[in-house]
Amino acid sequence: MAVLLVAVGRSARRAGALALGTTVSSEVLPSVRVVINVAGSLLLGLVASLGGGLAPGVRSAIAGGVLGGFTTFSTFSVDVLSQLEAGEGGRAMLYLIASVGLGIGAAALGYYTGRAMV
Repeated sequence: MAVLLVAVGRSARRAGALALGTTVSSEVLPSVRVVINVAGSLLLGLVASLGGGLAPGVRSAIAGGVLGGFTTFSTFSVDVLSQLEAGEGGRAMLYLIASVGLGIGAAALGYYTGRAMV
């Protein structure tokens, strides 16, 4: 079941990349990864705040399975390192700050939106 849930998240990530104009998974631009990761953070914040209304197994399946497969933290990390190695320190820092800052902001937005809904 866990593999299926991760596959659902991975398929959603692929669909999102295609919707944003990326044709091949390995060619996903950092800006597309930022959008996907920020969207995943927003959804995870929402799931976390609505957690009391979900069975623990369902909450874990959505958070760790679907959203874990949807977001791309490991790829983001390697992207930052690759940019640093290529001498693009400014771009790497912008990518890092945008990803982390927007991700935390989106998670907070999702969390407080969910709390307002219950």
